[in-house]
Amino acid sequence: MTHDDLDEEKLFAARLHAVRSRPYLATALFALHVVRSRRVPTMAVDRHWRCYVSPAFVDHTPLEELAGVWVHEVSHLLRDHHGRSDRFAAAHELTGPGERLRMNIAADCEINDDIFDDDLARPEGAVDPALLRLDEGQLMEDYLRQFRLGPHTDGFTWLDCGSGADGRDREWDLGADGAHGLTEQERDAVRFRVAQGITAHPGNAPRSWQRWAEEVFHPAQPWRELLGAAVRTAITAPGVGEDYTYGRPSRRSAGVPGVVMPSLRRRPPRVCVIVDTSASVSDTELGSVILEIAAIARALGGRRDLVSVLSCDAAAHAIRPLCHAEAIPLVGGGGTDLRAGFAAALRTSPRPDAIVALTDGQTRWPDAKPPCRTVVGLFSRQRPSGEDDPDYVPDAPPPWARVVTIG
Repeated sequence: MTHDDLDEEKLFAARLHAVRSRPYLATALFALHVVRSRRVPTMAVDRHWRCYVSPAFVDHTPLEELAGVWVHEVSHLLRDHHGRSDRFAAAHELTGPGERLRMNIAADCEINDDIFDDDLARPEGAVDPALLRLDEGQLMEDYLRQFRLGPHTDGFTWLDCGSGADGRDREWDLGADGAHGLTEQERDAVRFRVAQGITAHPGNAPRSWQRWAEEVFHPAQPWRELLGAAVRTAITAPGVGEDYTYGRPSRRSAGVPGVVMPSLRRRPPRVCVIVDTSASVSDTELGSVILEIAAIARALGGRRDLVSVLSCDAAAHAIRPLCHAEAIPLVGGGGTDLRAGFAAALRTSPRPDAIVALTDGQTRWPDAKPPCRTVVGLFSRQRPSGEDDPDYVPDAPPPWARVVTIG
């Protein structure tokens, strides 16, 4: 065998060893397509699930360590390090190969802190948090905030796990149109099957993999953070929750003998949640309403007593305080007219300081701006549709409402 020939028997034997050591990663390991490349220093992956392999690296690396490299490289893809690197770089305005190298190092620290043991040998030169004097068990984004390139990272300049690790395209990448790449749907299917295997037997996987699998089944839902932020903005606006009271007279009363002046006091803000329960809202969306209401309660510091819930289809139903989320009755199933819900919410005493409407948007809106802050949680729709009229296009939420798309 020449120096340029790839010892596939050794390489695939190492993959089999990796599968036996980490059976929950088998689907992902066998999904990788091997591409021989002399330009790759060791082994590297691209975002399309191709694994570029240096024949020389395979020759001089023990089979047990090659198995560890297999697991390491596929871990980059399963944990979407390329996508996360792109998002981190965009959010922090990071550019250049130096920053991408730093992302590769941080991604390695996330992976290498707990994947090696007696069954899976640690490859020579593997980077882990201890080498950077950092704590284990953190995510790539956490590590990126804790170190910069410098003399202590000079020994890692050789590191190159490919565009699948840090998002920066390499000259050896075959690209989206190259052969043997997985489509986005195929990549998602691989991740789901691996996560399914981990959750079925969680005792066999390290805690970091269990955490990853939980996120695959229950992905982060940023709209809840946005919804909570919108509610917090609404209830902290000037004048919200402020009212005059004679319970404690104003200090200015001393300047007006014989007159008792009320003082301005800020009370805890109240929020009324209007839930669209019309027939156009699906059962799945109504099921998620409980989670959205919980996010609203968290925005109020967990004060459930400050939140009331009102079901509304073509008519407003009873307003109930949020005591126990699981006890909220969502009544409806007819047409949609949230104007009735807004009117009922404003008739309550004390009047809410903010109204949150959770709806699919297929409704008429109040003609005038309510005398309180308004947030609209809008269930996403691929296309607008009416209940009876296929040409129906719902009105957009009014400009006086803060709109957050849910889902």
